[in-house]
Amino acid sequence: MRISFVIPAYNEELLLPKCLASVEKELARTPCDAEVIVVNNASTDRTGEVARSFSFVRVVDEPRKGLVRARAAGLSAATGDLIANVDSDTMLPEGWLATVLREFARDEKLAALSGPYIYYDLSIFHRALVKLFYGGGYIANAFLKLFGIGAMLQGGNFVFRRSFFEQVGGFDTSIEFYGEDTDVARRLSKVGKVKFTFALPMFTTGRRLAHEGIVTMGLKYAANFFYTNFAGRPLTKEYMDIRDGLSDRS
Repeated sequence: MRISFVIPAYNEELLLPKCLASVEKELARTPCDAEVIVVNNASTDRTGEVARSFSFVRVVDEPRKGLVRARAAGLSAATGDLIANVDSDTMLPEGWLATVLREFARDEKLAALSGPYIYYDLSIFHRALVKLFYGGGYIANAFLKLFGIGAMLQGGNFVFRRSFFEQVGGFDTSIEFYGEDTDVARRLSKVGKVKFTFALPMFTTGRRLAHEGIVTMGLKYAANFFYTNFAGRPLTKEYMDIRDGLSDRS
């Protein structure tokens, strides 16, 4: 199986190098047929230049700002059987790639695989709150699956099998930010297995949670998870771009 890493990046010149370095290390640990695509999504900083400085990276420019539009542009350029949707403010831990390849190799009906975030720059207390949130989400997801309703993915840390995703029509680019992962999971669960496992963690910054508040964000993500599963559309349309302590509402 060929795996394509698709990494959307909007004004991420500072964090993108750490992300790409972690991908490079994982590819060295677990050699495989792979490609790495960075989608320079309407950036006004040096994101595109930074991405092009990595010899193993192919850069796709998407001038229309938006996370889902960037993911779709990356998917169109990708050639892999597996599409690893990795956000530019994340870092792959050791063993991430091996886990992904093993899970998909042993189950041909697996449509998507995902795991939780580890917010490396939050306090121990706040990381404990996040674990409680994931625990609640996992239980809620298990309950919904009993009734054949939806599934759970973590945006920025999910991999899907391209053939299954094509069956459900690809990304819904009318979705701006919140609910995009749940929308993907909900539709993929109709044609294959969607698995969320704590054995596939991903490191990321907690800047959004720190800026908007962990409880506030937890409630917002939960509301969009349930609303997207039951109504087929996210509840929240507006979102903030948070970069280096600055935020802009979109």
